[in-house]
Amino acid sequence: KIFFSSGLTAMEKKLAEYKCNTNEAIQLKLVRFPEDLEDDNTTFNPEYSHQVFGDDEVAFGYKGLKILLYYIAGNLSTLFRIEYTSKVNEKFDCVEADDVESKIREIIPPGFCTNPDDFVSLLEKEVNFKPFGMLLHTYSVHNEEAGEDITYQIYKADMTCPGFREYHERLQTFLMWFIETASFIDVDDERWNYFLVFEKYNKDGATLFATVGYMTVYNYYVYPDKTRPRVSQMLILPPFQGEGHGAQLLETVHRYYMSSPTVLDITAEDPSENYVKLRDFVLVKLCQDLLCFSPGKLMQGFSQEMVMEAQQKLKINKQHTRRVYEILRLRATDMGDAEQSRNYRLDVKRRLIGPYK
Repeated sequence: KIFFSSGLTAMEKKLAEYKCNTNEAIQLKLVRFPEDLEDDNTTFNPEYSHQVFGDDEVAFGYKGLKILLYYIAGNLSTLFRIEYTSKVNEKFDCVEADDVESKIREIIPPGFCTNPDDFVSLLEKEVNFKPFGMLLHTYSVHNEEAGEDITYQIYKADMTCPGFREYHERLQTFLMWFIETASFIDVDDERWNYFLVFEKYNKDGATLFATVGYMTVYNYYVYPDKTRPRVSQMLILPPFQGEGHGAQLLETVHRYYMSSPTVLDITAEDPSENYVKLRDFVLVKLCQDLLCFSPGKLMQGFSQEMVMEAQQKLKINKQHTRRVYEILRLRATDMGDAEQSRNYRLDVKRRLIGPYK
């Protein structure tokens, strides 16, 4: 018995060496230049891989496993390769390596390269790639590293744009790695709107476009003649995070729907904590110039006028208007003043107690 158990632990130890954390094994890149393929600084990893590799986020059967998913920056043509230093073989009784390739193939569309040379030759055609749909907004962000302003553009696209369906299939694979509960949408439903962010960059004297992020919005019907757009997915790709693109995108989408008389208000499906922070920021920015949110009015408390004006002018619903009111009132309140701070606290308490009354 003793001999058997120690034999087992030796075997277990041996097998443990063949477990790889898939969040580390998966290496993602957005490639602009051939030299990016060899540059580790352009690599980023998933935050999640449990939807593909199970809750442990482990692939078994390999040492030194690398799952390479490289995308050309603009049209997202894909290179998919699996590399490893060794793999479990027949000598291990009844133990098989995970079929990593078929798991990845389930989420990436067909038509990818497996050879880096083919991928680099596709890179030369990237100069022909142009954003899809209608240009809504252009803005620039100062880049310290480059020492210059970089221009970004936001477009609204739909499935009638040539090539967009295939492009969207490649783009949505990123959701699996960066949104915890992501799922792919039914693109044949015409109620979906797609908003895309691109960066303009120069290569050999030509202007090219790189994919930065996107948002999908579903238009729900509201009786009798309105719609209620609901934000479903939103992702800014990791190399671009923290630069303000999410706020630009959300504000642009809000402004797009604000101009439509049939839109009632804009909501979000199962928003993450980060999305709620972003939305607070954007909605406060939009509301702060409305007369009903002037400091004098804020001190008088939350009013029906705020609800009406925010909904009619900015397509913001009552619940979100209340959040905006509390944020703006906090800004207008001198918390060092005992009476002002007490009034503010009581106002928030009244909202919290309301449902229980």
